[in-house]
Amino acid sequence: MATRASTDTPRRRIIEAAVELLENGGPDAVSTRAVAAAAGMQPPAIYRLFGDKDGLLEAVAEHGYAQFLERKHARLDPAPQDPVEDLRHGWDTVVEFGVTRPELFAVMNRTTSQESAAAHRAGLEILHERVRRLAAGGWLRVDEELAAQIIRATGQGAVTTWHSTPADRRDPALLTVLRESMVAAVTRAEPAIPTAESAPAAAARALRAALPDDTDVLSEAEQRLLREWLTRLAADDRAQDA
Repeated sequence: MATRASTDTPRRRIIEAAVELLENGGPDAVSTRAVAAAAGMQPPAIYRLFGDKDGLLEAVAEHGYAQFLERKHARLDPAPQDPVEDLRHGWDTVVEFGVTRPELFAVMNRTTSQESAAAHRAGLEILHERVRRLAAGGWLRVDEELAAQIIRATGQGAVTTWHSTPADRRDPALLTVLRESMVAAVTRAEPAIPTAESAPAAAARALRAALPDDTDVLSEAEQRLLREWLTRLAADDRAQDA
């Protein structure tokens, strides 16, 4: 994805020109003629490299994901001392990208190419790794999957609301309130201290978060069964946390 663009100068020039036009004038500004002119090339070069405008926009989305993942990895702490603060940083990174680069962010969310889908999954894996650390430390108040959905929904909602609000009425406090609402919804004020009633659920969450994706000790069927049991045990104290 990024490597192909970086080793093919004409391709890179066209993509970068398309990104600039997109961010300055929106999708309507990204015509093959305008992009070719901005890149100092002829329109047939675009058709040869990308097929059509849709293919070019797919490449723009791939380029956006590469930049986005680079930013996320640059700010990623593999062993954060405070996993809740790390969650805040991750949420801020996504929202900042969407707020400052709305047109590119929108194209990235609309793309359907395999390359962009793979980059999207890589971004989600960073999110799920953050959630697993929270679970392993006893910080989660909800199931891991629900926590990830809340984090994504509030981030996307923050970006959408920001851009749908007239510029003169936008208040940065909105982003802070939404972020803290998300933190309160998915995490505890303090790590869970197991009690006689909650110990099995807390232990199940921590064990499930610590399980490797693959192991030679258990068969694939046994791993699925173990995760199913742990998921059931982890859900036992949801009503108490509500």
